[in-house]
Amino acid sequence: MSQTLRDEDLALEPTTGSEELTGFAIVLDGEPVGTVALRTEEPGTASIRWSSRLEPFVIARALRLAVDHAFGDEGVSRVEVRLGVESSRDIRAASIGGLRREGIIRTSGDQPDQVLMARLVDDPPAYSRDGFIAILNAGLPTKRVISQGLLRDEQDRVLLCELTYKKEWDLPGGVVEVGEAPSIGLVRELQEELGITADVQGLVTVNWLPAWRGWDDACIFLFDLGTVDSSITDVMTLQPTEIKAVHWCDAETVRARGAAAAIELLEAVAAGPMPTYREAPKAAE
Repeated sequence: MSQTLRDEDLALEPTTGSEELTGFAIVLDGEPVGTVALRTEEPGTASIRWSSRLEPFVIARALRLAVDHAFGDEGVSRVEVRLGVESSRDIRAASIGGLRREGIIRTSGDQPDQVLMARLVDDPPAYSRDGFIAILNAGLPTKRVISQGLLRDEQDRVLLCELTYKKEWDLPGGVVEVGEAPSIGLVRELQEELGITADVQGLVTVNWLPAWRGWDDACIFLFDLGTVDSSITDVMTLQPTEIKAVHWCDAETVRARGAAAAIELLEAVAAGPMPTYREAPKAAE
């Protein structure tokens, strides 16, 4: 059985010990205040569980002791935990204790989805600069970013794309990849999907879209692509998996065929002048 682990006034006193399970009582100032246990799940990996009414910073101290024991005395290289998405107190304790958020595990039925958190043996110390940044960055929310282009022809018509995966037509562009600048993402999308090289002339607006029809909320960066001769569509090479056709659209055609968000945004552009940032109303379901 393991020896008692100590951090000043807090101790982990062993209660069980086997090849698969190591359990401890959490003792604070000599009083038992909870439990923590490590279970071997597969070679090199252990899961950690705990039960305590202590505040997260104190639980985190117990978790750090247990995780360090797992790495040093039990020879594992990864310690992980799965916590219900609504278990904000335990998620906070795990984060303070040095476990990094890795993603969401979906569950069926009425069970809540789970947050997967883990710490690796070679992660930087939780209270070092690198460790703190890594843990905080992993737990921060992310925002979906979409870049779209406003391209007009000599008749002041707007280019819309007829898509393979939905009925409504939409502005050219797409989702910006991780680490990619919005303007660069638009240039890439236009090259991949339309086979053209875009000349981004400036930002028209940033348009926030509320969640809609199962899609999370997103920010659209709408860039001005200037005015071109309408014959440019004749030389476009469309990506067949996503683009059926492209169309030059007047205001009436936009209202008849465009996606709800595109209609709302283009009508706001036509009403001008555009603010640098705006929030779109939620579209009807």
